[in-house]
Amino acid sequence: MPTRVFLTIDTELTWRHHVAGLDAATIVERSIEPAGVGLAWQLAQLRRHDLKATFFVDPMPAMVYGLDWVKRIVHAVLDAGQEAQLHLHPNWTQARAGDGGAGHAAFAMAEYSLAEQVELIAAASDMLTAAGAPEPVAFRAGSYAASDDTLSALAELGFAYDSSHNGAEHPWPSAVGLPRERIAPIAHRGLTEVPVTLIEDVRGHLRHFQICALSAGEMAAALDHAMRERHAAVTIVGHSFELANRAGTRANAVHAGRFTQLCSMLDERRLHLETCHFADRPVLALDQDDRPLAPSVIRTSLRRAEQLWSNLVEERAA
Repeated sequence: MPTRVFLTIDTELTWRHHVAGLDAATIVERSIEPAGVGLAWQLAQLRRHDLKATFFVDPMPAMVYGLDWVKRIVHAVLDAGQEAQLHLHPNWTQARAGDGGAGHAAFAMAEYSLAEQVELIAAASDMLTAAGAPEPVAFRAGSYAASDDTLSALAELGFAYDSSHNGAEHPWPSAVGLPRERIAPIAHRGLTEVPVTLIEDVRGHLRHFQICALSAGEMAAALDHAMRERHAAVTIVGHSFELANRAGTRANAVHAGRFTQLCSMLDERRLHLETCHFADRPVLALDQDDRPLAPSVIRTSLRRAEQLWSNLVEERAA
């Protein structure tokens, strides 16, 4: 059985643009379609390489900015043959337009009681389906900030998968009660937890497989490691906005280049690494103890040099 690959894109309005007091149209543009390397561009790359991806869509900002922008996202994703699943940043429940971010609820799902989390997830799911998405079966908490109560709430609501466990952010804000090194899917709290894939970049330090966090060389090594060791799954994270600079005003050539290279890598390895949707209900081995890629001084040093260039040059506002 090939290793399943969940290529996931967290798709959301960025809180920093709300805090900056930008108007609604600009917030949406810089969060979803920044500098020509946002949702539409990413969907085109996926189509070119015939890859499946999951767009974890956070509808909560609709409480402030209305539902139309969520509808546009959902329709674009579904029209491209991809899937929309549920993402949730609960701080938006008390946000107000134009207040510079002064109004907000607690940011981490793990800060809420089980009953509160059931209510939050049910409301968010209703908004996502109202925007045109099928009933979601998979979830990721904003900032990976889920707890075991989050998983219990999801199971109570009929979800089949969660993908919030991130050992690089454990035990806080990623507070699911699993070992930090856990990267293989596992049955936990009534559903299947599909953790974010990790590598060990230096001895004893874990770094998650996110497009803006790993170099192309590290991504290739992690994919080859998963193939060689016959891992049950690889879970990759991206964001609708992270291929542009933080201001959302110009493309970050380093990050955009990583995305295109990742798509090529997955295309070339498709016989052994199969991209899939959660809605496909793929068969997953749940009893494996897959281990993160071991560190390499050379790989880590090259990424740090690349990251320095990205921070000093590519992140400049236009």
